Amino acid sequence: MRVSLLRLIGLGILAAATLLAARCNSSALDSYDTTAQTATGVRTGTDAVTGLVVTAIITSGGEATFIRSDGLQFVGAVQVSGSTLAATVDGYPDFNQTFSDGSAYGIGTLSGTVTTASTISATLSFTTNDNTSITGTWSLTYESLSTNASSVTTIAGTYTDSSSGATFTFCSAGAISITNSPDGCSLTGTISTADTTHDIYEVAYTYSGCTGTYEPLNGVQLTGLAALNSSLSPAQVVMTATGTLNGNYYGIISTLTAT
Repeated sequence: MRVSLLRLIGLGILAAATLLAARCNSSALDSYDTTAQTATGVRTGTDAVTGLVVTAIITSGGEATFIRSDGLQFVGAVQVSGSTLAATVDGYPDFNQTFSDGSAYGIGTLSGTVTTASTISATLSFTTNDNTSITGTWSLTYESLSTNASSVTTIAGTYTDSSSGATFTFCSAGAISITNSPDGCSLTGTISTADTTHDIYEVAYTYSGCTGTYEPLNGVQLTGLAALNSSLSPAQVVMTATGTLNGNYYGIISTLTAT
């Protein structure tokens, strides 16, 4: 019995040594560590189909907005397996605009590859509500501002909306408000960040009291993402949001310049 027990102990030691040696083998580590990529960050590049600029804002949780420079945005949850990226996206033209066929919404898919803190290469296959096909071939490069730390105090300040001329105020507690809106709009909302290691923010807000052009936005609960570019002088925030109300779809892309 004692001999058998000693033999079992010896075999256990040998097995442990063998496992430790395998873990120290660099090729074994490489095959494990390099398989998982992440899409988190801000990336910009070009759509080869249209020649337009595309900007991607992707949170560490996979929430993503892809903004095309003609005012279209494609919103969805990105999934990454190994280096393969996939997403189902909802598409919205910028507020008060439509797709080429007059529709204001559509759905599609995005598929491609991603390298952590580097590139995304992806293909868009999209169809509007009126059955118009939109395709894209995107090559996006990681922006260094992605790793700027984020906080509500960092982004706090007043900004002018390049489109409406309204003044947006982000307070250090995370509240959003506006003044000087041309259509008399008021706004109640919040800005926050779930990942302070990346320059990405979540926004949620609702308009009220709007007249004229912006009246359809009253009561729409809008949610989206934002990124701060503090390397510009003055600093600039790109903020996107989408929402629905009474079967109508709304998308807003705001370029806000610090005042």
